[in-house]
Amino acid sequence: MVKVYCYSRCTTCKKALKWLDDNKVEYKLIDIKEDHPDEKTLRQLHKKSGLPLKRFFNTSGQLYREMELSKKLPDISEDEMFGLLASNGMLVKRPLLVSNDKVLTGFKEEEWQNAVD
Repeated sequence: MVKVYCYSRCTTCKKALKWLDDNKVEYKLIDIKEDHPDEKTLRQLHKKSGLPLKRFFNTSGQLYREMELSKKLPDISEDEMFGLLASNGMLVKRPLLVSNDKVLTGFKEEEWQNAVD
């Protein structure tokens, strides 16, 4: 079973959940706003993903823009980035899919298909 961190008002999350349902994939839904990953979990997910840490940020989110993180991220350490991500689930790119061997940020059908097979 996969875990999916989502935000209920996010249209991309709704599309991803519909795709999971249509493909009969069992998943555990986690509300990223109420139950966001802590720093330790984020570090594990980042390592498992093989993605650059910046890909974990929700760059289109209101909070990201309000905090002007596009200007700040190039100059802060990874530890500070993890601290920011852990401070508020709305900063984390969603949906966030966690399978046995993969972690994906955002929803791309082909990537998700490979992750859940």
